This record gives sequence, C-alpha cells and structure tokens, in this order.
Amino acid sequence: MPINKIVATKRGKSAIAAAVLAAVLAGGGSYFSEPATPAAVVLATDSLIKPWEGLVLKSHWDSFSNRWDICYGDTLINGKPVAAGMSFTPAECDAILKRRVYNDYYLPLTKQIKGFKSFPVSVQAAQISGAYNFGVGGMVGSRAAKLAAEGRYRQACEAQTAWNKAGGHIVNGLVKRREMGDAQRIGEAELCVSGLSA
Repeated sequence: MPINKIVATKRGKSAIAAAVLAAVLAGGGSYFSEPATPAAVVLATDSLIKPWEGLVLKSHWDSFSNRWDICYGDTLINGKPVAAGMSFTPAECDAILKRRVYNDYYLPLTKQIKGFKSFPVSVQAAQISGAYNFGVGGMVGSRAAKLAAEGRYRQACEAQTAWNKAGGHIVNGLVKRREMGDAQRIGEAELCVSGLSA
C-alpha cells in the first residue's frame, strides 16, 4: 500500500492529454485508430522514464548495477553491452529509448498481461514505466498487473507503489517515483490515477 495519499492532479491529466495528442499527430491517424507509437509509450517515455532516469550522453559506470550505462539507463545498445567511451546525441538517445520501450516493454506487456491494451492509457503507461525500472517479469507477476486485468485500476495504481525498496529497504526516491513524484517529476501512481474516471 502507498505511504502517501494518491490523488489525481492537473499535471497528470495534462501529461495524458499531451501524450494522446502527440501519438495521434505522430501516427497521422485518428483518435480512434492506434497510432504508430501508442499513447501509452509516449506517456511512459516522456512523463515517467525520461524524468526519472535522466539523460547521460557518454557512457558511465553504474556502481549499483556494476555495468556501464548510457542515455536513459540503457545497459545494452542493439543487443550489445554498453562499453566505456561510447557517446550519443540527445536525438539518438530519444530514438533508442522510444524503440526500446515499444519493443522490450510495451509489446511483451501486451502479450503477457490479459487485456493490457484495454487498460486506460495512464495505467498502461505506469506499468510500462514500472517494467522499465524493475523488469517485465516483475510487472507481469505483480499484484498491480493482476488487479488491472480484473478492471480494478485504482487498486492496481496503488499496488504498484509496493516496488519502493532496494536491498530490502524502502528508498525515498523510489517512494517518490512510485507514488506522487516531486516538484519536477510526476509519480507513477499520480499519473496512473489521473487517467481514471472519477
């Protein structure tokens, strides 16, 4: 259960509206047809993953994972491990992230979580972001995924906040990421409930 009260916010609702519009415009389709890049991918990428992961243009050693990473926490580029001395432009990092989120997170979640594409876009985006941070297997087997598959979206949003630990201890940064964010960044649960009907 969340530590803080989870509420819908104006910034969450604005982010959802902007992502849906961006996906429709980028895909050249209509609101009723699925765009080339689904709104949930745009929303997860732009409103959750980028702000929480941060952008690194030159590879650096991540002492937490004991490997090199680059861009938005990527440890693999085109299937090969990131190495010392690699560098990318912001545009290259954005393209890598969007492709990776779609192929490595969105598609597997649509195949492994019953009814995933029918979830509200905010629930999909929160679960994509969670999977990016703690793994597709973790998300697929989570209580949050089970609740969402049952149509219990509010409970699913709150259940995902349980992923707030590292090394068995609650980490304040993960509490913020999973719940209501901070002054600059939207939290997953905040965004998740902002897309639900009252």
